[in-house]
Amino acid sequence: MKIFLIIFIIYLSISVILFFSQRSLLYHPSENNYFEDNLTVSIDKIKIVTKDNIELLGWYHKKDFKNYKTILFLHGNAGSLENRIHKINHFENMNINFLIIAWRGFSGNKGNPTEKGLYDDANSAVRWLEKEGVMKKDIVVYGESLGTGVATQIAQNNNFAGIILESPFTSMIDAAKNNYPFLPIRFLLKDKYESDKKIQNIKSPILIMHGEVDKIVPFWMGKKMYDIANEPKHFYFTKHDNHMMEYDKNLLSTLEKFLYSLN
Repeated sequence: MKIFLIIFIIYLSISVILFFSQRSLLYHPSENNYFEDNLTVSIDKIKIVTKDNIELLGWYHKKDFKNYKTILFLHGNAGSLENRIHKINHFENMNINFLIIAWRGFSGNKGNPTEKGLYDDANSAVRWLEKEGVMKKDIVVYGESLGTGVATQIAQNNNFAGIILESPFTSMIDAAKNNYPFLPIRFLLKDKYESDKKIQNIKSPILIMHGEVDKIVPFWMGKKMYDIANEPKHFYFTKHDNHMMEYDKNLLSTLEKFLYSLN
């Protein structure tokens, strides 16, 4: 009986610690995997003000609003905008405009990241683009990792030009269960990002990209998201990619073909 009591106390303690520390486990604004890539694409640094009066840093690249689509890039749960330079440099050679924003609490922005807060940040970016003259039908929402949960949320029942999900998860509940299978995750988790319940509300063309050896978000999650998505849908699944997919010629070719199909 005493052993069971000790086990219960340990279990309860772990659950309590996880509950109160979960956002520091989920969001990593100070993590840095930036390899000092040189920014070769031209950008303007802009500020986007959210409804709760938080200023967000954004990098904006404008080629031609009338003839080219505009990517709204929503990054993952770790690092700064500089961590995405190796990706956005490639947009220079595509017929595309882009805006990449840093979440609240990231890249020097004030505030603390939460699920609701990130949804507000992304919607604020959409409103900023609309004020610049970019209509939703010309915006391609690109979500990376955690950003796929935000992209799926804002894409529901909207007429965006297209949606790109790189290394998506079905829900944060499933992702957390993968790491903590013995805990009552559904009841503990504050930020659930239930993308699998929302993706069928997306009517825009969608491209889902995932590597089969992803060690952070299991490949089956990306495959399930593709399976339950509406047509028109496209996939880019590779045998070799881990969570941060390689921006090689095959991936870039897939991106360009998808973007071209939206015109």
